[in-house]
Amino acid sequence: MSSYQTEENGVLNVVDGRTSLAGSNRMEILLFSLGTTETFGINVFKVREVSATPFITRAPNMPAGVEGLISLRGNVIPVLSLAKILGLARPGEPLGGSMMVTEYSKRTLGFLVAGVDRIIRVDWDKVRAPDNVSSNVHNYITAITELPDGKLVSIVDVETVLATTFGDAVVGNISPIPDGEDYEVFYVDDSGVARRKIAEVLDKLGVRHKHAVNGLEAWTRLQGMASHAQQIGHRVSDELDLILVDAEMPEMDGYVLTRNIKADSRFDGIPVVMHSSLSSEANRAMGKRVGVDAYVAKFDADALADTLRPLLTRGHQG
Repeated sequence: MSSYQTEENGVLNVVDGRTSLAGSNRMEILLFSLGTTETFGINVFKVREVSATPFITRAPNMPAGVEGLISLRGNVIPVLSLAKILGLARPGEPLGGSMMVTEYSKRTLGFLVAGVDRIIRVDWDKVRAPDNVSSNVHNYITAITELPDGKLVSIVDVETVLATTFGDAVVGNISPIPDGEDYEVFYVDDSGVARRKIAEVLDKLGVRHKHAVNGLEAWTRLQGMASHAQQIGHRVSDELDLILVDAEMPEMDGYVLTRNIKADSRFDGIPVVMHSSLSSEANRAMGKRVGVDAYVAKFDADALADTLRPLLTRGHQG
C-alpha cells in the first residue's frame, strides 16, 4: 500500500515505477469523503495534486455544481463541488476542506471534497459494477470495491461528471471509410458516456461494431468469437478488424485484456487500440508494455477516427 502525503505546496507524492502495475490487473485509488458516511475513490493516475481548498473566484453563468475558478500556476481551472453534483450536499453546508486537482480527458478540474484519506492498491478482479449503490449517486459511480475491513468504496465515474457538468464532447464531421460496412470493430468500456461517444464515431465511420461493458466480459466474448471461427475454419481476423479497449475497467483492466489478446495467436493480425481518459506518458508506457498498437486519449472524436481509419484499412488489406 502506498502512503498518501501532502507536502507544503499540496502536491500529491506520485509513486515512481507505477508502470509496473501494467498487466498486474491492479490499480491505485485515492480514498475521499463527501461529508456522508460513504467512502469514495478515484484512480490516482487522474489526480495531479491535493491541497486545502483555496480561495475560489465566483464567476457568472457557471454550470450547476461549478463553484467558480482558481488560478493554478498560470492556468485558470474550474472548481466543482462533487457533493453537489452527486446530489449529496445539504443547503448551507461548507464546500469541503480539500481540493483534488484532476487531469483527464484533456481537462484539468478542481474537485472539492470533505476530506482525503489515503491511497490503496486494489485488484481489478475485486472491483465490480455498482449494483446496489444508492440511487441518487448511481449514475456517477462506475464501480465499487471492498476494503479489508468490509467497507465499500464507490469509484466515481469522472467522465460522467465531466459530461454532465460541461456537456458531451461534440462529434463533428467524420468522413466515412469507403466500404465501411466491410469492417467490424469490437470495443469495451465501462462508462456509458464513453460507449455512446465511441458508437457515434464508429457509426460516422460507417463500420459495424459490437461492445462489452468490462474487460472480463470482453475477454469471454472474444474467446467465444475465436472458438467459433476455429470451428468453421476461419481466422478471427476474417471477421474482426480492430479491438478498442478502455484502460480502467472492473474485473479485468485494459492492460490485462490487451496482454491476453496479444498472447493468443488466434488474434494475430488484429490491432488493439487503447482509448483512455488517462493521457499521461506513464499510461502510454503501460499500454506499450502490454503491446497496444496505438493509444488515444479520451475524448477526441477526430483523433479516435484518425487513429482507427488506417489501422482498419491496413488490417483489412492484410
